[in-house]
Amino acid sequence: MKICIIGAGYVGLVSAACFAEFGWDVTCIDKDLDRVTDLQNGTIPIYEPGLDDLVERNVRMGRLAFDSNLASAVANSDVVFLAVGTPMRRGDGHADLSYIFDAVAELAPHLNGFTVITTKSTVPVGTGRRVERSLKELRPDADFSVCSNPEFLREGSAIADFMHPDRVLVGCDDDRAKELMARLYKPLSLRDAPVLFTSRESAELAKYAANAFLAMKISFINEIADLSEQVGADVQEVATAIGRDRRIGEKFLHPGPGYGGSCFPKDVAAIIRTAREHRSPLTLIETVQHINDERKLGMEQRIRYALGGNAEGKTVGVLGVTFKPNTDDVREAPSLTILPILAHNGARVRVFDPQGRRHGESELSGVEWCENALEVADEADALVILTEWNEFRALSLTELKKRMRGNILVDLRNVFAPEDAEEAGFVYHAIGRPNKKLYEFNARQNNLEKIAG
Repeated sequence: MKICIIGAGYVGLVSAACFAEFGWDVTCIDKDLDRVTDLQNGTIPIYEPGLDDLVERNVRMGRLAFDSNLASAVANSDVVFLAVGTPMRRGDGHADLSYIFDAVAELAPHLNGFTVITTKSTVPVGTGRRVERSLKELRPDADFSVCSNPEFLREGSAIADFMHPDRVLVGCDDDRAKELMARLYKPLSLRDAPVLFTSRESAELAKYAANAFLAMKISFINEIADLSEQVGADVQEVATAIGRDRRIGEKFLHPGPGYGGSCFPKDVAAIIRTAREHRSPLTLIETVQHINDERKLGMEQRIRYALGGNAEGKTVGVLGVTFKPNTDDVREAPSLTILPILAHNGARVRVFDPQGRRHGESELSGVEWCENALEVADEADALVILTEWNEFRALSLTELKKRMRGNILVDLRNVFAPEDAEEAGFVYHAIGRPNKKLYEFNARQNNLEKIAG
């Protein structure tokens, strides 16, 4: 089977490498000539564990190629994937589909024989119908079908997610297309991965609904973390207790500074916009979006509170700027909100991230970049954990403390055990863990209110 993937970004590149690993003949197309040249020379433009080896092996085996000209790739392909960007449109929160329809217009003249055009990008409900209408206008003589095949890949574990998916979702209304897509994913179905066929609209909505639900779980546990601090509970224990309930599940019940990345913020905004356009507002999801925006602002306030309420003249060392570990992606990361406000409030901000500097340097003005985690601690008044990279867990708290001027550790990911931090001499601030002083203060206030009542 021959496959053409238009777009060599995160989704397109991971999908191309994995399909090639199945044994299919894959050509990945991108208009960015520098990116194509880099890929042809073996340079991977994104950080994703294992992706460089997968690409190198399949290029060497002749199953994977990169090009900037889609004409022959489209003409010779059984399936053409649209894996271009659908960023959040400025002003209204809707997904920008201009790259999708530019690609459709460019591929239309080269359709040859029965071809399945499949949207791999995350697109609003109804996009598949619009793509179909556009292609019929551009090529009324062409023999094609349009499918929706959204991806559910997590950055940092995308290859494992592709090779061992919870499900493969295909929105398709044409029997020939269903047969072709079933054959495409047969290497997975043979290993008992469920391949679910639905309507195009259901597949398109399911992608947004899944991300909105996961964003909701994150915002939920963040609010429970705040309540835990007030009442003297430990959110880690609460999350474990409720996560053991199979109806709830353990995933995405980790409190922190709010969700970010290339998917959740834009997908939540897009489904909210779609719902309002169809006069079916998603009040719950709108609240999730508001909670997350406020969460990031609240984290900066926490850091200033730990500094005694004033960041002026203080040096703050920060570990991690990417929105999650095992990626170089800083899009919509909490760091992009928190750190500029800290700097604006007079703090000297020094940061280190194992992979985040390449993209973070242009996004984070007013911060100093360090070469390693220990250097971040030098002469710092406070140390802040923003991203839970595994290598941070192995750091010596005693060594970090020796290098610092102050003794404040603000752990926004609950990486360290409170007793270990306190033993090393830190004043430890975590998320959703018992705050004895705050709990005692609230208890006194409640007692006073009861007496007054």
